[in-house]
Amino acid sequence: MEPPLTVLVVGSGFGGQVAAMNLLRRGITDFQILERRDFMGGTWCQNSYPGAAVDVPSPLYSVAGEPYPWSRMYAGQAELRAYTEHLIEKWSLRERTVLGAEVVGADWDGETWCVRTSDGVVRRARFLVNASGPLSTPVVPPFEGLGEFSGATFHTNGWDHDVDLAGKRVAVVGSGASAAQVIPAIQPEVAELHVFQRSPHWVLPRHDRTFTPLQRRLLRLRPLQRLLRSAIYWKLETRVVGFKHSRRLLRLVAQRDALEHLRAQVPDPSLRAALTPDYTIGCKRIILSSTLYPALSAGNTTLHDRHDGIDHFDATGVVTASGEHLDLDVVVFSTGYDATDGLIPYEVRGRDGVRLADFWQDYPRAYLGTTVPGFPNFFVVTGPNTGIGHTSAIFVIESQMEYLLRAIGTVLDTGARSVEVTAEAEDAYTRGIHREMERTVWHDGGCTSWYQSRSGRVTAMYPGFSFSFRRLARRFRPEHHVVDRPTPHATPAGAPGTPTERTYA
Repeated sequence: MEPPLTVLVVGSGFGGQVAAMNLLRRGITDFQILERRDFMGGTWCQNSYPGAAVDVPSPLYSVAGEPYPWSRMYAGQAELRAYTEHLIEKWSLRERTVLGAEVVGADWDGETWCVRTSDGVVRRARFLVNASGPLSTPVVPPFEGLGEFSGATFHTNGWDHDVDLAGKRVAVVGSGASAAQVIPAIQPEVAELHVFQRSPHWVLPRHDRTFTPLQRRLLRLRPLQRLLRSAIYWKLETRVVGFKHSRRLLRLVAQRDALEHLRAQVPDPSLRAALTPDYTIGCKRIILSSTLYPALSAGNTTLHDRHDGIDHFDATGVVTASGEHLDLDVVVFSTGYDATDGLIPYEVRGRDGVRLADFWQDYPRAYLGTTVPGFPNFFVVTGPNTGIGHTSAIFVIESQMEYLLRAIGTVLDTGARSVEVTAEAEDAYTRGIHREMERTVWHDGGCTSWYQSRSGRVTAMYPGFSFSFRRLARRFRPEHHVVDRPTPHATPAGAPGTPTERTYA
């Protein structure tokens, strides 16, 4: 049997890439990335739907120390994919990646993680880093009669570019962030566009701009790049004041601006009423768009709100709740992901065969959103309560790496076998997170959202400033961890194994 790798990383999106970069910086080279698809890159290589773009300014939505000559403030999918490919090539990650290796299970055998993939191969590693990402498992509701529909159907996560939408009768099911980008992109070319909205989102203008050639050259200079990145970061960080500390500020500033944007772009009072949310801004993800409302107001677009949703499909289209039959050629599902309860799409068994799904039966939870008691040497990138509603997710991923590398270093530098957080430390951390969450708009803003698990708890978001999370992640607290170390005395001749002692780090 071949010796185990030091690390296995599941997923090749930004989470997996940042993990790999940090491993290489530390001198850990015997690791492997497992990617279930036949290409690398994650979100921005997978999501190629029309209009796909980032909703965080590009200079901040990038890896620290890896600047890029962005062409615009909010980069589109093609440029984001190019940036992803740039990182993969620069860090030589392609030769460290196994494509088509979908993980179906992972088990801790007392010393290593045994990771099974769909091709029947079992790989072993001392550490397992899950970077599959929360927005990787798309969900399509089980509509009655969907299998009878003879037209084309697909999720935005797997856009079918072979389907020509020009002159077609198209339905978009969903009204969240992806739908808000798809709708304006396809509305001008389709004959009819039916948008099924379960609940409206608050929308703010998207202040995008194209960088001039001179600005792009200047942004190649590290000092200017860092200055712009810092300015964007601190401006966005102020939003936490509203999300957590002041509903009045949210209503007076952000919600007022959103209402003005709605009034300015939607002249029809009945449509405007259907597009006006009944919850506090920020409770659901805020959409940035200057083109969504005009597309919804166009003559070929019909909005169906929650009172006129899809009752069932048939061979030629859908029947709405009001009894109207709509003939359709294409149905696009923009219905989100299993981002909370389905955070990890395969079975994980830790110490004594305990299933992670059982530990998460009530709701997903983890110390620093990264590690779980009873699961040694196991780390989750963008785990429970690490989502961020106001700034770059990459900043949080990089913060998790501060903790992850310190934990791995505790094992490698001391000759230990494993490290795991104590149940007491994880419980105290999680109770603190949800105590703080009660002060946020995500908890009491009057909506239901994908931020919540089945339990009703908000398990996707971090209830505070992102710099607070990074400060916590940078400090590895030995008293919060147990380390399996070999005992100093020798193993008696003929005795199996090596005696170990479980000690606080």
